[in-house]
Amino acid sequence: MKKQGILNSHIAKVLADFGHTDLIVIGDVGLPIPDGVQKIDLALTPGFPSYEVTVSAVADDMVIEKIILAEEIKAMNEPVHQYMKEKFGDTPVEYISHEEFKTKTKQAKAVIRTGEITPYANCILQAGVFF
Repeated sequence: MKKQGILNSHIAKVLADFGHTDLIVIGDVGLPIPDGVQKIDLALTPGFPSYEVTVSAVADDMVIEKIILAEEIKAMNEPVHQYMKEKFGDTPVEYISHEEFKTKTKQAKAVIRTGEITPYANCILQAGVFF
């Protein structure tokens, strides 16, 4: 049994199988999940688990070289946008339209669905390498 890091076996497996530039999505409860992309559903009740708790847990267990956010997060969800800027500091961020974001999720290895119920609380994390 694991004693630290991600305990969810589905998330741990996806992260263990990642290569450089692979993508994982962490989304709110309303983000559509494309056919053919693995859905890891963590949503239990509205707001739980939160987007921030889920992002933090994944980020602590993953090398992240880039973050992709919907442009709309800047105006429509400033608290989550501020959290992302504080959490990831100097990590490059790419902003794309929400429609482009939803299209890009088709390239992800998995989408983690949280219980988050605020708009545009979604990110795509691009894997880096630790060497």
